[in-house]
Amino acid sequence: MTKYQFPKGFWWGSAASGPQTEGRLPNDGKGDSIWDEWFKESSERFFNQVGPEKTSQFLTKYKEDIQLMKATGHTSYRTSIQWSRLIPEGTGAVNQKAVTFYNAVIDELLANDIEPFINLFHFDMPMKLQEKGGWLNRETVEAYVVFAETCFKLFGDRVKKWFTHNEPIVPVEGGYLYDFHYPNHINMKEAVQVGYHENLASAMAIKAYHELDLGGEIGIILNLTPSYPRDAKNAADVKAANYADLFFNRSFLDPAIKGEFPIELVEVIGELGMLPEIKDEDLELIKENTIDLLGINYYQPRRIKAKESAIDHTNGPMPDDYFDNYEMPGRKMNPYRGWEIYEKGIYDILTNVRENYGNIRCYISENGMGVEGEEQYIDEQGVIQDDYRIEFVKDHLKYVFQAIQEGSNVQGYHMWTCMDNWSWMNAYKNRYGFIAVDLDQDGKRTIKKSGHWFKTVSDLNGFED
Repeated sequence: MTKYQFPKGFWWGSAASGPQTEGRLPNDGKGDSIWDEWFKESSERFFNQVGPEKTSQFLTKYKEDIQLMKATGHTSYRTSIQWSRLIPEGTGAVNQKAVTFYNAVIDELLANDIEPFINLFHFDMPMKLQEKGGWLNRETVEAYVVFAETCFKLFGDRVKKWFTHNEPIVPVEGGYLYDFHYPNHINMKEAVQVGYHENLASAMAIKAYHELDLGGEIGIILNLTPSYPRDAKNAADVKAANYADLFFNRSFLDPAIKGEFPIELVEVIGELGMLPEIKDEDLELIKENTIDLLGINYYQPRRIKAKESAIDHTNGPMPDDYFDNYEMPGRKMNPYRGWEIYEKGIYDILTNVRENYGNIRCYISENGMGVEGEEQYIDEQGVIQDDYRIEFVKDHLKYVFQAIQEGSNVQGYHMWTCMDNWSWMNAYKNRYGFIAVDLDQDGKRTIKKSGHWFKTVSDLNGFED
């Protein structure tokens, strides 16, 4: 048996988002986001046609849910404030019902010794702003900063961990490259502008937060997916993997921590004639307003080989013109999600952050295993026996522990997610939670075996294996 004892004060908990958990009530004042609109337009694209109004009812069940967080060992919990709930039109009047709700959630968390980690943008652009171009429009950046400042002033006396974006590369990929988020464009030039505006918005929100001097810290949450070349001794494979890393990781990681975009990325975008519109003071603003804390979401690796397939010119240039994905023989898979399970990836990310990004304070802000049909694992007591999830978390935590032993400044581990929640186009197809949600019984909650196990890990600040 090996003992894995984590540093004192290590953060144990989980992550979720407002749009995936809260739900919606008549007259709650919330405005439409892009998800509400897209479901109205194309409900057939959502698994079982389950839309964002059928999320896990945190809006009405938050007190019960926070007790369940306590019962599963949470010392911290990350969620987001829905822009379209707080400021329904994206700009203008604040929804006082939303203020009351978020105040109540924050106070309830603190009363139960669970620290709130609050993210500002989790893919939920207010529809009124999307109609004007969303992140393509510079005015959205200005509106976002007002939204951020509003949140800081309303809740910053109690919330001391803030994040500007969750996975900002995803709106770029989903909305402007690969058609899995609204507005479903496939246009790399637009994608570049969207990514640039998200980076700029983050820096401007960080500046606003620090100027308010509220005694907390602010960062960003990035899904860092290591790009491994098919053959590390093959220069073409290595070059292709570097392109993937530039497009999907370093496009946000470098400006967030170093305050500048990677030169190689700028050169590629420049060669394509797709540099974004930049105002004179922008790059200095990004340079001077870097993050205090990095959240790292890790699910799977990216396996890359040199470009062998024909370039598809249908939609103009794409990141995929520079590399091909590679299926490594013998890889371990999560068959439900179709993702490779590669635990060492979490260690490689932490090592990279330690060696190349000043060993900035960071934490694992998401890591999880989505499984379809979990009801098949219910025992006679009605508890889901998700030993596979326990094994998944344990095997990743072992690599987090190794990174700590080697000097990584990683401060905590958050699982995705606390309770099963609505997951965009996948709705409830794959379940990720420590706590099961039964949609047929008014969202009845039941702690899974993994949730009980996580409580022991949190209580002991570690585990033996």
